[in-house]
Amino acid sequence: MKKPGRFFFVIESLLFLMVIWQTIQNPFLLLLIGSGVFLIYLALRRKRKLKTGNFKLFLGVILILFGLLNNPAVWLMLVFTILFIGLKGIEISGIDLSKYAFWHKKQMIMVQTQESESHDGKKKKQQWLGNERIGDHVYEWDDINLNVLSGDTIIDLGNTILPKKDNIVLIRKGIGRTRILIPTGIGVQLEHTALMGAVLFEDYETKLRNETLTLYSKEYSESSRRLKLVTNTLIGDIEVFRV
Repeated sequence: MKKPGRFFFVIESLLFLMVIWQTIQNPFLLLLIGSGVFLIYLALRRKRKLKTGNFKLFLGVILILFGLLNNPAVWLMLVFTILFIGLKGIEISGIDLSKYAFWHKKQMIMVQTQESESHDGKKKKQQWLGNERIGDHVYEWDDINLNVLSGDTIIDLGNTILPKKDNIVLIRKGIGRTRILIPTGIGVQLEHTALMGAVLFEDYETKLRNETLTLYSKEYSESSRRLKLVTNTLIGDIEVFRV
């Protein structure tokens, strides 16, 4: 799904409506939650911090939690939240669990090719907010130009072939981490500007404070395939790895 955040919000909203419906249909749960809300109201209404007020507040919270946890829809909300966060985290990290499956130990992969497409007049919608990963599948290379307001970005160049020329990746970002995975044998030039953030370029590591840094890989001058990274970040780290 292109917008997992909207999908998550819709499902959680439906489950929340189910929580309300099941609570109304169960007088016992409704009594527990109502009593808890009433006790919290009485505790917060008192101006002085008395022991009785603290006890009522604690008892009210316990009653509300007990009432909610006895609602099956609440458990569905928690399970869906854990699954969504876990699967989304695996997607962002780039870990492919299918590679470790037993049926992939012996397999034959058929490579499908297609003719090059014209990029003249091609439009691509920008994702300003949220995490983004480029390069999950095999794709035809085209220079990358990203504008991100907030979120982590991962660019994996291991699933594409760079032409024998100077290739460009341009990233303008507000807040967030940027990670770029580059195959060996490609010369890399990094021009990074940051208000605050760290830089990890192969074996080199440093921190920037409103500074601009230019770095070259060791094989840059001899490489026939070159990649120029131009990144501008307000707050965030950039990491360039070899794969």
